[in-house]
Formats: sequence, structure tokens, C-alpha cells
Amino acid sequence: MPRPEKTRRDNARRRIERIRSRIEGFDLVCSGTLIERTKTCGKPNCRCATDPQARHGPYYEWSWRQEGRLVHKIVTPEQARRLKEAMNNAREVQALLRQWERESRAILLRGEERK
Repeated sequence: MPRPEKTRRDNARRRIERIRSRIEGFDLVCSGTLIERTKTCGKPNCRCATDPQARHGPYYEWSWRQEGRLVHKIVTPEQARRLKEAMNNAREVQALLRQWERESRAILLRGEERK
């Protein structure tokens, strides 16, 4: 009969393998903020000047940190759709990495030697 400690380590290793395979399944991951904006053009006779529903857009702006600086980029609706997906993927990968870290911590604290 296997020792309970070994069984717990084996279970943790299997959970880590499942986490790894899920992470491998992601294509694009991206961080930052994506906002959708509508704008007024500034022309006094344009309907956007008086009707908020008639504003121009939507325009999509992606902001992210690069080398410590905040960068902004206007993106197309298709790029915005792909960015949303990549940002959701990034959040899921981060959650999986936190789970991986918890499982690793449990293994390490139980004193398993490194392979």
C-alpha cells in the first residue's frame, strides 16, 4: 500500500502536469488595458456636437507598459477582438501559474527531493 505522503506528492505532480498542458494550449497572451471610445469631432454643425448617441466611433485604444513606460496604440475592431481574447488568456495563464506555484510549494514543503 502506497504511503500517504507519496500519494499526495504524486497527486500534486499530476495536477502540475494538467496545469502545464493547459498553459501549452494557449496561443496569444497579452497584458494591458483596452478601452472603447466615442468622440466628438469639434465641428459645431455635426450631429455629434448635440447628440451623445451620434458620436464618432467606436475607437479602440490599447495601453500597456513597455520598458517602464506607458504606451498607447489605436487598434482596429478586429485587433481589439483579438486583444480581448489574448488578455483573457493572460489572466487565465496567471491563475494557472498561481495554482502551479501552490502545488510546487506543497511538494517542496513536504521535503521531496528534486529530480
